[in-house]
Order: sequence, then C-alpha cells, then structure tokens
Amino acid sequence: MKVTRRREEEAERERLEAIREAEERRKEKHRKLEEEREGMRQGIRDKYNIKKKEEVMPEEPQMPDNPLMRKKKTPEELAAEAEAEDQDDFTKKFHILSGGKCVLQ
Repeated sequence: MKVTRRREEEAERERLEAIREAEERRKEKHRKLEEEREGMRQGIRDKYNIKKKEEVMPEEPQMPDNPLMRKKKTPEELAAEAEAEDQDDFTKKFHILSGGKCVLQ
C-alpha cells in the first residue's frame, strides 16, 4: 500500500516538474520571437525614420450625465464610506448623550 502511494506521489511530482519545465521553455521561445520581431520593427523604423509610439496612459473618461453610467466604486471606497457613516452615527449619539458638550478628562 505505502509503496504504491509513494510511487504515485513521485509520479505526480515528476509530472508537475515536466509541466513547469515545458512552460519555461514555451515562455523563453516566445520571448526570443518577440525580441526578433522588435528588431525587425526597429529596422523598419530606422529605414523610414519613424518614431516609436510611446505607450500613452488613457485619461479617465469624463463623468457621464446619466447617473446609471457613472464609475463603479471599488470595495475600498465602499468600506471607507461605510466607516465614515459609522463614525458620523457614533459622533451624533455621543453628542446627544453628552448634551453637546465635549468633556476632557
């Protein structure tokens, strides 16, 4: 029983290692191909005096007039708003209980 289990575990480790190695070879192959392509692109740019386009970060779009099309809030923004609301409720209750006076001790 234990011997077959060990063999299965060893076979699984070998399989995972083979998959990892194949993935590394694939990535290296694609990296080399992209380097070759970029070299060809640069040669064309040099030949025709074309400047390389710089990657431009797109600006955030203007807020649409339609409220249904507004930007969705991130979970962090929602949590910050909820915390602010909780703080406001606490502050209101504190002022009600203390009679609106802040007492330092």
